[in-house]
Amino acid sequence: MGEYGRDGPGHDHVEVGNGEDTVVKDLWAQYKSTGDRSIRDKLIVFYAPLVKHVAGRVSTGLPRNIEQADLVSYGMFGLMDAIEKFDPSRNIRFETYAITRIKGTIIDELRAIDWVPRSVRAKARAVENAIASLESTLLRSPTDGEIAEHMGISEKDLHDILSQVSFIGLVALDEVLPGSGDRGSVTTIGDTVPDKGSGPMAAYEVEEMRQILAEAVSRLSDREKKVLTLYYYEGLTLAEIGQILGVTESRVCQIHTKAVLQLRSRMARVRAD
Repeated sequence: MGEYGRDGPGHDHVEVGNGEDTVVKDLWAQYKSTGDRSIRDKLIVFYAPLVKHVAGRVSTGLPRNIEQADLVSYGMFGLMDAIEKFDPSRNIRFETYAITRIKGTIIDELRAIDWVPRSVRAKARAVENAIASLESTLLRSPTDGEIAEHMGISEKDLHDILSQVSFIGLVALDEVLPGSGDRGSVTTIGDTVPDKGSGPMAAYEVEEMRQILAEAVSRLSDREKKVLTLYYYEGLTLAEIGQILGVTESRVCQIHTKAVLQLRSRMARVRAD
């Protein structure tokens, strides 16, 4: 019924013609006024490609035992929740609203089945600790060579570790997910959860976290910042980013993972202060 695509950099949506757009608006109006499940089902079918798109991005780097079909199944629950809670009268695209909920539902399910081996988590912590130590000394983002030397391993071994750790990078970055508001703003996944205690203090804490994260991103190397921008803002795949940078998809995955670990390390230090 609709085809998933991009509406300019960083804005994913289901592409529809003028006729289909009118039909969808009518469906939304009917569903919100009647709550008819058959109309809800039509909306689910229409936006199903959105779930497949998000599941495809989430599956990047995951172990082979994690089936993309399972991710799609998880994401469908997120889509249904988004349809139920979406308010068409607000000036927000449904796709923008739904992507976060779909992705969040998938990640929640992955966390629930504890799919990351302890050994991989240990390696991630070791790299994070090395990055934290070097940043405190160098006052800048450390290079791969510097991290490897600090850990007493070769640069190749470090890249192998980053490749192994890469499939937990998704969850890590979704904890510091770029916001869906103005370009350049950043937020945490916690900001997408309904706020049970909203108020001036909560708003201040969110803004403070954004500023801290923005500062952490500014310390990344130009290549790391470019990878994050292309992946999270422009919506490109790791393979497409590799073509732009002239490197392999696996190398992009390593750069992405290192950037994630640096952000996690920085955020953890700030929270500990």
